[in-house]
Amino acid sequence: MKKINFAIVVFTLLSCLGCNKVLEEQPQSQIVPSYFNSPAGVLGGIAGVYNLTRNQWGTEGFSSEMQAGTDEFIQGASSGGGPVHTFNGLNASNFGSAWGTSFVAINTLNGVLKFGQSIDLPAATKNQYLSQAKFLRAFWYFYLVQTWGDIPLSTDFITVPSQSAKRDPATEVYKLIIQDLTEAAAGLPDKPTAPFLGKAATKPVALFFLAKAYLTRGWLTNSQADFAQAAKISSDLIAAKATYGLDLWQDFGDAFVPANDYGKETMFVSDHVLDAKFGLYSVGGGASGGDGQNLTPWFANWNYPNNSGVNSFVNASGVLVNSGTSGMIRDSYYGRPYARIRPNSVKQTTGEFAGKNYFLDQAFVKRDVDSRFANTFYTVYIANTAVTNTATAANNKRGIGYTTQIGVDTAVWLPDFEVAGAPQFVGTRPFKGIVAPPSTWNANLYPAIKKHMDPSRGTNFNDPSTRPVVLTRFAEVYLVGAEAYLMAGDKVKAAELLNVIRQRAAYRKTNTAAQNTAAATAMTIQASDVTVDFILDERSRELFGEWMRNQDLVRTKSLVRRVKAWNPEAAPYIQDFHVLRPIPQTQIDRTVEGPKFPQNTGY
Repeated sequence: MKKINFAIVVFTLLSCLGCNKVLEEQPQSQIVPSYFNSPAGVLGGIAGVYNLTRNQWGTEGFSSEMQAGTDEFIQGASSGGGPVHTFNGLNASNFGSAWGTSFVAINTLNGVLKFGQSIDLPAATKNQYLSQAKFLRAFWYFYLVQTWGDIPLSTDFITVPSQSAKRDPATEVYKLIIQDLTEAAAGLPDKPTAPFLGKAATKPVALFFLAKAYLTRGWLTNSQADFAQAAKISSDLIAAKATYGLDLWQDFGDAFVPANDYGKETMFVSDHVLDAKFGLYSVGGGASGGDGQNLTPWFANWNYPNNSGVNSFVNASGVLVNSGTSGMIRDSYYGRPYARIRPNSVKQTTGEFAGKNYFLDQAFVKRDVDSRFANTFYTVYIANTAVTNTATAANNKRGIGYTTQIGVDTAVWLPDFEVAGAPQFVGTRPFKGIVAPPSTWNANLYPAIKKHMDPSRGTNFNDPSTRPVVLTRFAEVYLVGAEAYLMAGDKVKAAELLNVIRQRAAYRKTNTAAQNTAAATAMTIQASDVTVDFILDERSRELFGEWMRNQDLVRTKSLVRRVKAWNPEAAPYIQDFHVLRPIPQTQIDRTVEGPKFPQNTGY
């Protein structure tokens, strides 16, 4: 939520509650059932669960778990290595940052739903509160079941500690998810309504997740009925977009303008606003991580202050060598350089896609007419520091001296094509900065994701971002609908929905009307073009870096196949069992009564 117009209970109390604590011998919660017997308690419980989304979406470990080791991303220079990128050694001790958080949230919501029935509120208000709780319970269970498969399922509010636990079938979990989302959609308002303002759950948000849950279960059970339901719900959402105050921006790039973070295309967010009840950091302190901090802008950002030497050159082995004074210094516009992950631009050496890379040759392949590449990545870095480079400086091959002009000269240009004379020349013309075409991209130098950048973070540009993490955009309704129609056997309708997204992507403000019309025509596909792989590529173009790639590949039973085809780091190690993640060892160790808690196969 952006705002909640009520007393907010400090969430550190609520965070002691939940199934991850149930397995400990000593209960640690200060919350008792009577806490939920008042409107303030119920509202505090819901607010606390909203707050829990901030402990995952936008944070480092969780972001890697959702995106690393896919066709889209490989490791950046500061990834720290690790099995999440390669699957090599992935085990129960190095995965699962959100397991405990999820069950904390679910148990709190079970308390809300159990005791909230009797609170003294007008019926409509009470119904909205309970519908929020049902939506959130489904939201967290949906994350869990997609990640781990069979999981503990409970609708009881647990207050007595236990050291036993079991896993319930995923099919039963999906039944509860679909029931909760159906009931939530019936009780939630069409648009954000006090006290749940900003971009909290509404009827269309619940319907979207309901469509996605049907789609995901359809893949799991090969259910044509589920695909048909997902398709219908998506179409109904699109038809009613005016009622819900939702729509696409005409320009794809406008979806990521900070002023539009809570605009018409945004459906559901995890807030990180600068507020004492949200901000778990000291303003100006340059915090580097921790609970509730949005570090999203930086994960896919290369170390431009240290690797943009003005006299960089390509050595005899064809490798770009950083040399000379850096043409850039760190600033808030270009962001903090974490370099954890980078777009997968490595060319395949063997197989079906030999000579191609996923980033440029498969995903963003129509960059001349598709605006999404230009709106998603930085490819031009304008000098933010004045650098004087003498003609005789080491490795300066230009034969001239010069001083870069702040705000005028280009310090680094990363074209999406090869440039003769790079990195110091464009053809025969000396270039003041460096030119880094795709052949020079490496773990230290690559196009960074710009759509999440936050240039207004206060006095210390190392502070976490205060922009929301947008979990759901209206554009994804079309993509989910297209996938559902494809699986239901209607490729014509699938192409129709995809073309809405693709034709929007063809629009550029700098084009003439005739140019935009021609670009839209060039982006239009036919029913015969629609395949699962085409939709996955389209999801890359539209949703690159938006915290769902692993889920997309797992849902469509494409993870192993596409990682083997495109990701040279993970291809040697990924196996079929990796479609499910390892149950955290802490869960297994705490289950000491009754049957042992089962680990997923392969771990």
